[in-house]
Amino acid sequence: MSLADTELTIGKTKLKGIWIAIVITIGTSIGGTAFTASTLYSRLETVEARSIPNIQPLQESITLIQQELKDNNVSQLQGKLAELGVNLATIAKQQEKLLEIQTEVTELRQKVAEMESTVTQAKLLADNMSDLDSSIEHLKSEADSLWLAVDYLGNPLK
Repeated sequence: MSLADTELTIGKTKLKGIWIAIVITIGTSIGGTAFTASTLYSRLETVEARSIPNIQPLQESITLIQQELKDNNVSQLQGKLAELGVNLATIAKQQEKLLEIQTEVTELRQKVAEMESTVTQAKLLADNMSDLDSSIEHLKSEADSLWLAVDYLGNPLK
């Protein structure tokens, strides 16, 4: 049995196979469209049935936030942050230089301490030298006296 041989009689009207297929296709399309429209209408009624919340407090909050942003000049915050970043980099470089200077100052303090000990030793030597000078002068005068005594003993008549 083929579609061309199929025949349907409705009342006094005879429909052949291809016309049956066309009528069924059109009928199902109309039925699908009606179902889709019904579903869409049902959803629309559901949305309309919902109450819309009061958004006035939300709008006031948004307005206050916008005003605070304008008052605090947030739009220029990026530029200020960049400037602070540059300042921090400069401070870090200066800190490195200060650390180098601190190291040099520590080395200089050590050298000054060494020099102070050297100066103290030099003072002690100078004090000892003055004692030594007086001892040498005393010894010279004694040596001169002894030579005079030896000369006198060598030639008592003179």
